Amino acid sequence: MGRLALRLFSLAQDQEAFLSSLAQVAAGPLRWRMEAISRSFSEGCHAALEDPRPGPLAARLARRVEPELQGFAYEGAGLGLALLDAVTPWRRHRLADFIAGPGSPQTYMLHVGSGWVMARLPVSHRWFLSGLDPVLGWLAYDGLGFHDAFFHGGRIVGRAEAPRRAGGYALRPFDAGVGRRLWLLPEAGVSYVPRIIATFAASRHAGLWMGVGEAITFAGGRDAAAVAEVRQAAGDHAPQLALGSAFAAEVRARAGNPSPWTDLACALLCHQEPAAAAAVVREALAGLPPDGEVPAYEVWRERVRARYR
Repeated sequence: MGRLALRLFSLAQDQEAFLSSLAQVAAGPLRWRMEAISRSFSEGCHAALEDPRPGPLAARLARRVEPELQGFAYEGAGLGLALLDAVTPWRRHRLADFIAGPGSPQTYMLHVGSGWVMARLPVSHRWFLSGLDPVLGWLAYDGLGFHDAFFHGGRIVGRAEAPRRAGGYALRPFDAGVGRRLWLLPEAGVSYVPRIIATFAASRHAGLWMGVGEAITFAGGRDAAAVAEVRQAAGDHAPQLALGSAFAAEVRARAGNPSPWTDLACALLCHQEPAAAAAVVREALAGLPPDGEVPAYEVWRERVRARYR
């Protein structure tokens, strides 16, 4: 089943596309970081497809991926497990079982990675999201946004087109995924970030800046001067950068895999230690109202954003 799922998804072609994109990146910290992230993501996806049992999967990832890169491996595992669930809808519990078991500390990244499936298989979004956490399920659209910005960059980034299958509120987390991709574009500097964001509809800027903050903090790859330049360029959207940074700090804090990239970003974007930024996110999660006209996920984000306004 894992081989069938892998063939359906064409992950090998995705890896070729990624390596081709790296050809535009000069040798240095950003390229090395992107290579390490890609290897970890692929390892997680292949591991999930080869043996989706929770215990063995967690053990393999712990054995083969260094702690600081574990989040990317679990993102890939989220894709692999969701892919297996999608092609066997009568047995769609692998991802849920992993999240309920040893994958719990990485629940955020597992939800993000699962969103890639919505880009490649003709699954109903409503059906797909029904198997995820009602609040964290929106993170799947973050994963979808990154996927589309990477593999359909001409349309999603170059022409700033709205996605075809993520309308309404889903566009906000989708844009966060697009923003994550913007930080990792193969450019020597970062002056392009505000220039590209300016080409999008103004209503989408907040989500894009949040995603940039997520990527700066979780993926890293660029130095303090680049982070400071983006922070200055964000202007009134600085709280959105801080929001994304704080969320990324909580992802690492819950998983217990700290990173010097996170230390740097939180200091410059949140003016806090990562532990303090993560605490802001956890405190804002408590006592969320049920979904209504405004999804609980958005209430959570707004609570955090308000702390940095």
